[in-house]
Amino acid sequence: MSLSEFHFIFKGKRHLFLGWLLVFGLETLAVAQTQISGQIKDGRGHPVPGASITVKNSFDGATSDSSGNYNFISSDTGLQTLTVSSVGYRPIEVTLVITGKAIQMNLQLKEEPNELKAVTISAGSFAAGDSKRGAVMSSLDIATTAGSNADITAALKTLPGPQQVGEQEGLFVRGGTGQETKQFIDGSLVNNPYYTSVPDIATRGRFSPFLFKGTVFSTGGYSAQYGQALSSVVLLESIDLPDRSEIDATISPLVVGMGTQQLAKNKNFSWGLSYSYVNVLLYFGLVSQKPDYFKLPAYHNADGNFRIKTKNGIIKYYTTFAYNQLGLRTADIDSAYLKNAFNLANHNWYNNLSWRENLHNGWKMVLSASYSTNLDNIQQLTQDSANRPHIFPDSVFWMQSKSFNLSNKQNLAQGKAVFEKRISGLSAFRFGAEYWYSYNPLIYNDTPRTITDHLTSAFAETDIYITNDLAAKLGVRYEYSTLLSQSDIAPRISVAYKTGKDAQISAAYGIFYEKPDNQQIFFSPGLKMTEATHYILNYQKITKERLFRVEAYYKSYFNLVKTVPISYNYFGYNNNGSGFADGIELFWRDKKTFKDFDYWISYTYLNTKRQFLNYPIKLTPDFAASNTASLVMKRFITNWKAGFNLTYTFATGRPYYNFMVNNTGNFYTAEQGYTKDYQNLSFSCEYIPSLGKVKPKTFIVLFASMSNVLGYNAIYGYHFSYDGNIKQPITPPAARFYFVGCFLSWGVDRTQDAINNNL
Repeated sequence: MSLSEFHFIFKGKRHLFLGWLLVFGLETLAVAQTQISGQIKDGRGHPVPGASITVKNSFDGATSDSSGNYNFISSDTGLQTLTVSSVGYRPIEVTLVITGKAIQMNLQLKEEPNELKAVTISAGSFAAGDSKRGAVMSSLDIATTAGSNADITAALKTLPGPQQVGEQEGLFVRGGTGQETKQFIDGSLVNNPYYTSVPDIATRGRFSPFLFKGTVFSTGGYSAQYGQALSSVVLLESIDLPDRSEIDATISPLVVGMGTQQLAKNKNFSWGLSYSYVNVLLYFGLVSQKPDYFKLPAYHNADGNFRIKTKNGIIKYYTTFAYNQLGLRTADIDSAYLKNAFNLANHNWYNNLSWRENLHNGWKMVLSASYSTNLDNIQQLTQDSANRPHIFPDSVFWMQSKSFNLSNKQNLAQGKAVFEKRISGLSAFRFGAEYWYSYNPLIYNDTPRTITDHLTSAFAETDIYITNDLAAKLGVRYEYSTLLSQSDIAPRISVAYKTGKDAQISAAYGIFYEKPDNQQIFFSPGLKMTEATHYILNYQKITKERLFRVEAYYKSYFNLVKTVPISYNYFGYNNNGSGFADGIELFWRDKKTFKDFDYWISYTYLNTKRQFLNYPIKLTPDFAASNTASLVMKRFITNWKAGFNLTYTFATGRPYYNFMVNNTGNFYTAEQGYTKDYQNLSFSCEYIPSLGKVKPKTFIVLFASMSNVLGYNAIYGYHFSYDGNIKQPITPPAARFYFVGCFLSWGVDRTQDAINNNL
């Protein structure tokens, strides 16, 4: 795992305090004074069981029983506010005067516009964040999942679907490569969601989970609103206005940072700024690394945002700038004394602007635009024992690109418009269009080339709720790429049927397209879109504190990119590849069985083969394991104000291959096998010390984590020498990763927020 950008943990520290209490509950104590009782009903006059009734800013409260009745004792006096909330209903607040005399108060809750009783289309999709239905992981879940270190991708790997790939960045989902999963923020594609690749080390994502109020991880069959992702999408929705103004700071041996969020007095406008600096000098001095870093990784990150509340919507802008550099040496597999030196300097700037507005007569408008630029300057050199450049004139090693210079700049500008009309009830029709302009100047050694594309698309989609028990989503997407001179039409269909209380089945079908990688197009401009067809069947049962889900799928791949040997020193590409993937996935989450204890279990069975790149026949790709399972456990002890988290992940061995070119100019498999099984046990804990009545209001969160506690020696695959006689394992840069940090916030008091939201 890369050490880059663990500062993202810290942006959420003010939320960590709220979230840990939210997940693990609160213990209440009260002094009996006044009895408050009554009944909670819905708009139809039916009792509402499980509703939360509390006296605001206190520990006094109760939960309604199966008949909607509640009864509790309050120690407060005078004018107070009674809050009532329940999943699927709009929360209400009622004022009352507590004088010591018993109070009888019957109240009514109105259902949310998205009725909890209505079936939801869940095939291929995990919802997270503040989603009321089908929520699996919140932002706090991501931050407190041991081993994730607040990296969204690392946390999503504990769900069914992704593979445990540790030597490359990205989400490898259901037999797809990491490039086949795309990330979107507020509807716009993120062109470079991860830090730039480093040889044999997975880099982390650029964004903190606390930037987002909602996350949808779609493992297949996703909406027609999104394209250019062959296997999966991660849909991120940024937060709206903050709760209040605050200042935050982060201190750790790896990173220091400071930021602020300022909310206007009228609560219609906010702005924020932050900066962090990461340097691994101290950490690498304490924890040895396998690569020889001749240039220590250093990262500068700054971001800003503003949000403006409009009449019936909100305008949001987010920008982030990052610069990092590093250099490392590894032993050259073809020589006993030579080294490979990798040097990287990266500049990244991302901008996202969105406007969401509810119009008249049931119309809704979402406009978004984004611009990003990413520059990678990479130098790969072969060096001798004195770290001097070593040249292989007229040899296969020189031709095999042991030394090269690459300047790769990626610019992407996007615009998107979506309009939605509520037809009746929950049924709706939406349509829209988007335009992507990509400009990618690339220089490989002395060969320059510019890749430019205008990608236009249009889409239409409808949600049809026939009854509360039966719904369907029908959609179609059209795309045209000027670079490939190709258009495609992709239909998408999903249906869901409610089989009983809190249970349903869903099915989905869809066709998906994706452009080949730019560097493949660089060498073979005539490539076409790659294609995949998804078939998904899903069953899930969701109660307030438990979730069970099982899903089966089949995927077929067409027009995958294959590598073609043109000569011993040059390769081209074509679209003659194909493949398939099928499997079954299980997920179980339980917050109810054990008090203040939350856990989930996920299991993935994957059967996949593909003939792509230099694979001579259809083979299981080297990133795919047949069986993967994760167990995530979380326990928060309220009296100690401390939380403890464990994650254990297991995966069967992955295949590895040594492909070589024979005398006829074709690839063949010279050696193949399986790595040993993968195991990882990670631990994290957090502690919130009590500061008493400190002015200004200050909160401190102390956090510590350790990945791979047992020191399991993972092997992700093998590198082979040019002649195939030497096999070198691909392993993590260090046996374990450690982190300790202190996160501070000034100007906020989350204690009563936690009480009001958890009783």
